Amino acid sequence: MISVEYKVMDYIDRNFTQKIKRIGENFSVIVITGARQVGKTTFIKHILQGKADYIEFDPVIDIENARKDPELFLDNHKTPLILDEIQYAPEVVSVIKRRLTINKTPGQYYLTGSQQWNVLKTMAESLAGRAVIIELSGFDFMESAGASNPGSWLDRYLNDPITFLHTDFNILNSPFSLLETIFRGFLPDALHLPLDVLNEFHHSYIRTYIERDIRLLADISDFQQFSRFYRLTGALSGQEVNYSKIGRDIGITPGTSKRWLDILSATFQYLEIPAFSLNAVKRLSNKPKGYLIDSGLICFSLAISSPTAVNTNPGWGHIFESMIVNDIKKKIALMPFKPNIYHWRTHAGAEIDLLLEIDGKYFPIEIKGKTHPGRNDTRGISAFRETYPGIDIQPGLVIAPTDKILKISDYDYTVPYNIY
Repeated sequence: MISVEYKVMDYIDRNFTQKIKRIGENFSVIVITGARQVGKTTFIKHILQGKADYIEFDPVIDIENARKDPELFLDNHKTPLILDEIQYAPEVVSVIKRRLTINKTPGQYYLTGSQQWNVLKTMAESLAGRAVIIELSGFDFMESAGASNPGSWLDRYLNDPITFLHTDFNILNSPFSLLETIFRGFLPDALHLPLDVLNEFHHSYIRTYIERDIRLLADISDFQQFSRFYRLTGALSGQEVNYSKIGRDIGITPGTSKRWLDILSATFQYLEIPAFSLNAVKRLSNKPKGYLIDSGLICFSLAISSPTAVNTNPGWGHIFESMIVNDIKKKIALMPFKPNIYHWRTHAGAEIDLLLEIDGKYFPIEIKGKTHPGRNDTRGISAFRETYPGIDIQPGLVIAPTDKILKISDYDYTVPYNIY
């Protein structure tokens, strides 16, 4: 087992770096989306290293008359050109589209924004291979520990699970304990702030998100109620989505609950994992599981005051699961061929937290916030094997805060959460 030493850096390199550079060599438009304050602007500026003009649009001020005269605006800027918060100047997008019919040189426009605004999605889908949308999230485990690497244990597991489970592995040497890592979360600014001001940081994050993104995107009259809804969503992270229950808890209809969750998803604050089923099998839950996108925001939503209070909270298992699910989603985003991702649960209570499917093979993953998982923690995986004897089910994993890969059932293994 090899430890990877943490190094303090002013700029923490992102695992997406090489992928974005490669995309920029082959596509004319690169769209960088993601939640606010995940480092989209810093990331793309670092990649282009001063070789591009940079414009940040504003929801009120028409910067350089870009909305009024987008043709003249683009005439005044050379490429490559970074257009930040492009959702505030959609008029520019249509002009870019027309210009690309004449000049298809790769790497011309880098567009960033914190909303899944339809104009950009439509543009990317209609440009016949000239635009790519990339979602940038907060740091993953490797990045936050200063050990950026485009490969991951997940690649090795999906490619050859037997070799992966019987080969030496690396453990990240994080600057923080597990509990402090969870409490801080993975937004870049949260890694550098003193612990005693993190509460103010997360409160400000949610307030700014609601006052800027939500006010412009959605017709919501009671922002205080939406703030309570956001925090309730964080408190329920890692659980099956029940629109009626969420609505009852804060006094809104199930339809409003669904609409507001859709808004959280559209602004990269919320992640849903669909339920897996085969049509021939009955008595399965078809509800998705929902996750807030950052463990620090989840801790804030649960009013957890310090790292030492994280694992004593009644929601500890869901908090740990939420962190791992988000980290796995970040790893999947780097893959050239992405597996389908599900959860599985029967009405009798058997469940698997994550089920990855690629090339007709199924990879079951359980997530447990305990240091010594055992055979009992593989019951859900065993039930899945019994339910679907005719499909190709690979060795299962139980990801936990342990320090070794250990076989704990006939087919399944416990794996450290911070494996490299």
